[in-house]
Amino acid sequence: MATSTNDLSSIVIRFSGDSGDGMQLTGTLFSDTSALLGYSVSTFPDYPAEIRAPQGTVAGVSGFQVHFGSRQVSTPGDYCDVLVAMNPAALKANAKWMKKDATAILDADAFDEAHLRKAGFAGADPIAELKLEGYNIIWAPITAMTKSALQDFGADLKTVLRCKNMFALGICYYLFGLPMEHTEAYFAKKFAKKPALVGINRAALKGGYDYAANTHAFANTYRVAPAEQRKGTYRIVNGNVATAWGLIAAAEKSGRELFCGSYPITPATAILEELALRKDMGVKTLQAEDEIAGICTAIGAAFAGRLAVTTTSGPGLALKGEAIGMAVMAELPLVVVDVQRGGPSTGLPTKTEQSDLMQALYGRHGECPLVVLAATSPSDCFRAAFWAAKIALEHMTPVILLTDGFIANGSEPWCIPAMKDYPAIAPPLAAEGEDYLPYRRDAQRLARRWAVPGTKGLEHRVGGLEKDAAKGSISHDPLNHQKMTDLRAEKVARVADFIPPLEVQGEAEGELLVVGWGGTYGHLLLAVKQLQAEGKKASLAHFSSLNPLPKNTEAVLGRFKKIVVCELNMGQLASLLRMTFPHIAVEQYNKVQGQPFTVIELVERLKKCK
Repeated sequence: MATSTNDLSSIVIRFSGDSGDGMQLTGTLFSDTSALLGYSVSTFPDYPAEIRAPQGTVAGVSGFQVHFGSRQVSTPGDYCDVLVAMNPAALKANAKWMKKDATAILDADAFDEAHLRKAGFAGADPIAELKLEGYNIIWAPITAMTKSALQDFGADLKTVLRCKNMFALGICYYLFGLPMEHTEAYFAKKFAKKPALVGINRAALKGGYDYAANTHAFANTYRVAPAEQRKGTYRIVNGNVATAWGLIAAAEKSGRELFCGSYPITPATAILEELALRKDMGVKTLQAEDEIAGICTAIGAAFAGRLAVTTTSGPGLALKGEAIGMAVMAELPLVVVDVQRGGPSTGLPTKTEQSDLMQALYGRHGECPLVVLAATSPSDCFRAAFWAAKIALEHMTPVILLTDGFIANGSEPWCIPAMKDYPAIAPPLAAEGEDYLPYRRDAQRLARRWAVPGTKGLEHRVGGLEKDAAKGSISHDPLNHQKMTDLRAEKVARVADFIPPLEVQGEAEGELLVVGWGGTYGHLLLAVKQLQAEGKKASLAHFSSLNPLPKNTEAVLGRFKKIVVCELNMGQLASLLRMTFPHIAVEQYNKVQGQPFTVIELVERLKKCK
């Protein structure tokens, strides 16, 4: 039977299986190969919260979605063109994410009575039960063929079965015309001290490729022309790694050593892990015994003249609240990275949400203002982390940087910037011999001077008790407390003079303004572009600074007849805009399902706007 080739501008593929099937690695290797070939790539790892859910159950399904194409890709895609399902539970959990004409590659060996029962199927025909008769279903004996491909290596059964994911990856490389060489190079590096595993994994990968090339089951293959990218050196990066590197870049530009004191928490732990690898760049890290200890060590480092960072997620941000208040009162530079996840409480620890905005803005006792920024994509985490550190150091204030599980774990190609293109960072360091008062302020920023302990003549007090507005001695004077409260609020407000104005993508005024913030950027941009292509007058305004808001926010909002704020929460930015600009009507569209928006649902909702 002849094989036909479909030429497409982009493809979405979703790898899914049990948590032990290696789907995260499979998706990562596929996306790495795609990026190395010049494709535009966006990924979405989707894994269960349980460390080890019962094998073969829907609760234990782990997925990894890759969207790659010749045009600029800004989301992992709404629905997949190809689904790889290693067992019945994976098919049941992910069938709803298949396009109407999608291909499903199923490990036929796993679809036995026991596995079907574990997955919750009522009968022996999962295709009929899920109403998938019109789809292109490929029953591939992945388990049996993996055993056959590795029969001459003398490997134990456990090792052989762990290679099923590489066999499936080989099938996909053939299906999309991708080479195996980059993955083979990964094997050589990963298993340099275990050469037998290099051969086993190569054989499994090639076995899958050859199986797909020689079986008649794959009547269609797919080709996607590489994307046109601007010149530069690229690498694929996820949001957590990009955040760590942005902080390291800020340390270099500021001349301050970087210290991170943190406690591991999903999905922020990888930032601490990445920073811990960078001792060669002077980075110091401490894995503290709890969240409070983590931030308190960071505050100590800030007092000692370091670029101080602590990383966490929503539950940890709540625990850090009192200590953040101390940093605000002491007016010390501190970067708090909050990688948001589903809540409240333990909630959905491996799923994404944008529900920490109000906590970041107001989740402390007393009048306790600080700067709140948000990253918009995995690669944008580098820029956002750099600017969070720059603002913290130059304005002598804590800064909360909000990312989320979607962009923290997702990845995309990133053009590595030249550090000469990034601005210098100039902390207001006090020098020996100057006429120093702890709370004497810069006229432009209202930032106090930063006196590093041990500098002769700069002895001073800091702490959580209210200080005199100049000398820094403890003060309980009512008028002084009012003055210091006003100064701390005004200092944060003046940051608006140092951030970019709110940009509008599309017409500067008109019928509909879609508003968002943080990691929803890619989905909202595509939705607005689709509306524009259909002739609707729609524009996008996306916030990266939430406190202070850009100075032109009111002017931008006032130029549109209808404003719809789209968030992965119950309306937190919408509420902020209503409080700040009560004369401007704001509608909202919200989703709290642990999943990012889809472009399709956004377009359907926005089309209803009159």
